[in-house]
Amino acid sequence: MARGYNKRPKRKLKFKTPHTYALLMIIITIAWIMTFIIPSGEYERHKKGGQTLVVDGTYHHVPHAATSFLDIFRAIPEGLVSGAEIVFYIFLVGGAFGIVRKTGSFENGVNKAMRALGNAKILMIPLTMTIFSILGFSIGLAEETIIFVPLGILIARTLGYDAMTGAAMVILGAASGFIGGMLNPFTVGVAQTVAELPMFSGWGLRSIIYIFILIAAITTVMLYARKVKQDHTKSLVYELEQQEGTMKEDIQYQHFTPRQVISLALMLGAIILNVVGIFKFEWTFGEMSANFLLAGILAGLISGLGLNGTFDALIEGMQSILFGALVVGFAKGIVVILENGKIIDTIVHGMTSLLADVPASFVIIAMFILQFMLNFFIPSGSGQALTTMPLMVPISDLLHINRQLTVLAFQYGDAISNVLFPTSAILMGALAVGRITYGQWIKFAWKLIVIWVLICAIAMSIALFVGY
Repeated sequence: MARGYNKRPKRKLKFKTPHTYALLMIIITIAWIMTFIIPSGEYERHKKGGQTLVVDGTYHHVPHAATSFLDIFRAIPEGLVSGAEIVFYIFLVGGAFGIVRKTGSFENGVNKAMRALGNAKILMIPLTMTIFSILGFSIGLAEETIIFVPLGILIARTLGYDAMTGAAMVILGAASGFIGGMLNPFTVGVAQTVAELPMFSGWGLRSIIYIFILIAAITTVMLYARKVKQDHTKSLVYELEQQEGTMKEDIQYQHFTPRQVISLALMLGAIILNVVGIFKFEWTFGEMSANFLLAGILAGLISGLGLNGTFDALIEGMQSILFGALVVGFAKGIVVILENGKIIDTIVHGMTSLLADVPASFVIIAMFILQFMLNFFIPSGSGQALTTMPLMVPISDLLHINRQLTVLAFQYGDAISNVLFPTSAILMGALAVGRITYGQWIKFAWKLIVIWVLICAIAMSIALFVGY
């Protein structure tokens, strides 16, 4: 009797990118192991002009700082405590915007703006992208981008374009402002705090670069939209348009109430007040958190959410931002391990020794590329700033590179990669809502990303040359 053999199908090994938190825990563990391998050492430091500067030529070995296995896990609560000001700022701002979102002010406000632009076909794309870019550089518009993608697509289709045009208006508009980052507290604000620079200083140069970034994005979207308008078969999402684009879809506009106008005005007022407070009164995250919280609560009460409804929306907003807030604590945990093990200065000393004879322009570009690649693993801008800036700042000091340039390298490396890497939950969420595949997006966006990289690289080189 013949035996039958059931052949089991061979399983294909699939690499799955680790969860951001898991990856940070792995890095913390590696950092802990490094404390036993890398010799402990320190630089002397002194205060000058409100900054703690590393004194060149003062590196010396110190006795090994004993660490235990439990320090891996202690580093996280210590990181959360040391980064508490930033963590709670993220929570409270997320909560405040959660209240305003609950009132419908964002959606209806943008609806009204876009409806006003609906007939001005030529101006619709640049004006819409400019609006979103302003939100990007002022409040760090991120997760909220996903909300507006369906609206952008519907409007684009009514004007004879496709889903890619509509999604790009929202995604690239917000991204342009995020790259500019003039008033973005989550990236530039955190990085400058770590670098001991006045918050939002250097906004003039950032504004100039932002204009070039935005023009490049608007031009890219407009050229593509014109091509699709002339020949629908040229659409990168032609099959999707055949399935959905021909369907009759009505945009349901809700009335933009005076209460909702007041809600948005309150949040805008909080942003302006914070900017004034930072430049005039040297406010920090504590004062900014309080202003956003006050504006959010007032917006909820005025819009009719009621006392309970307002605080329910506050909690929902905090929950939506939980991922980004706690990443800060995990990222700070890496620095805690390196500092407690007294090896952070040894790493800095080793890297500066390697880069000592390298021209400063190449060092800046190398920092930019490093930050760009790291965003694949650490999608949170705040988390990345807290992870990398403690290393980059001393290196820039020892190589006589202005700290503002180090912040620029981080800022541009982090922000540009947000529209490239599939580890960006915001990008993937926005594409999923629009039923656009990642491959289709890359075909559309890769040329613009290259242009953005070149603009930022040239800008940083010029800034270094003129002594920015």
